[in-house]
Amino acid sequence: MSLPSRMERTGRVLMQIGAWPGRAAAWLLLPLLALVLLAVIGAQFRLSTLAEWQADLPLFGRSLTMSGLAELQWHLMAVMVMPGLAFALAEDRHVRVDLLYSAFGRRGKAGVNLLGDLLFLLPFCAVIGWLSLGFVEFAWKTGEQSDYGGLADRYLVKALMPIGFVFLALAALGRVLLETARLLGAEDSVPETWNG
Repeated sequence: MSLPSRMERTGRVLMQIGAWPGRAAAWLLLPLLALVLLAVIGAQFRLSTLAEWQADLPLFGRSLTMSGLAELQWHLMAVMVMPGLAFALAEDRHVRVDLLYSAFGRRGKAGVNLLGDLLFLLPFCAVIGWLSLGFVEFAWKTGEQSDYGGLADRYLVKALMPIGFVFLALAALGRVLLETARLLGAEDSVPETWNG
């Protein structure tokens, strides 16, 4: 097996690993819609507390309030978006400025993607992923929770930032390998989109 073929295979595996959480998180759209509906109904009936229980539950504490329900909607959105970044990259459905890119051939596009990933995307993932660890650590150590009776355990949702950037970096590394394989001559075996 040639080097470009091994790079292509490894790149595909890394992109699939990076995209998997985004595929799974997409199913959270249904519970998110249910939460929005519940929030609208609760607001119509002027409810403040939807449920109470005796023991502390992670994220919820001892009750689910309307404020907590509104925050839970945002938290679910974060759970969908952070892993969804890697999924969008792996499926080649991410946003790009397409002024010159569309005029390039396959090898030209591979070069642009390779340079963009190496010079911008991977360093961005490393810096933001590293810096976001401090937010998670602070939320964990201080027991950060909502100021107005919403959700507790903010570290759970904040932990999605570094985790999401790890998966985005995996997908980016996979794309670097695929584009390098394309530039080294595996052009015929690497399709225009990499999702296989």
